[in-house]
Amino acid sequence: MDKPPQQEEKHLFKIVLIGDSSVGKSNILSRFTKRQFNFDSQPTIGVEFATRSLTENGKIIQAQIWDTCGQERYKSITSAYYRGAVGAMLIYDITKQKTFENIEKWIQELKEYAETNVVAMLIGNKADLKAQRKVPSDKAAQFAENHTMAFMEVSAFDGTNVDLAFSRLINEIYQLINKQSLAENQDQSLQQQMQSRNNMQIQQSQCNQSSDTCCK
Repeated sequence: MDKPPQQEEKHLFKIVLIGDSSVGKSNILSRFTKRQFNFDSQPTIGVEFATRSLTENGKIIQAQIWDTCGQERYKSITSAYYRGAVGAMLIYDITKQKTFENIEKWIQELKEYAETNVVAMLIGNKADLKAQRKVPSDKAAQFAENHTMAFMEVSAFDGTNVDLAFSRLINEIYQLINKQSLAENQDQSLQQQMQSRNNMQIQQSQCNQSSDTCCK
């Protein structure tokens, strides 16, 4: 009798896109999940998300990408937006210095609402507009290094580095989860060994306290 085909293991990674309004979060989402760029993109109202499946390290990853409007009036949805996120892209516009300066604010919000082990990555969008650049790439790279984040410049317009950025972030998330899983398994194994040793010591103690015949 033929065995039923074994289902491939899948992982669901929730990744949030955060940053000021107009930095291009929605178009990064669209470029990655639909291979599209919307020239008439409107500010996000509330929350939007889309998914894309890809393979990393031989495993199927379903990346669930969440986009929200970077405006204060949507603060009420903040905690729900970050809940369960394992990755975050902090996005600024390389042609607008203020959006880069505000990344510090978004980092603080990420620390406040997200899990402590969320993997963050700094993204400079609109890399195709080099002539209008206001944020030097080396300055952004140093900022990312100071905050222990990966850094990459992308262009949602022409697709430059968008897939690569997500792939790098997803791979980093996958490696972190693997390490955590390995550590948990090692802890569980150690606890089982200690419990087994304790049981043997208890049995030996009980045997010593009873008559000699019980141990024969």
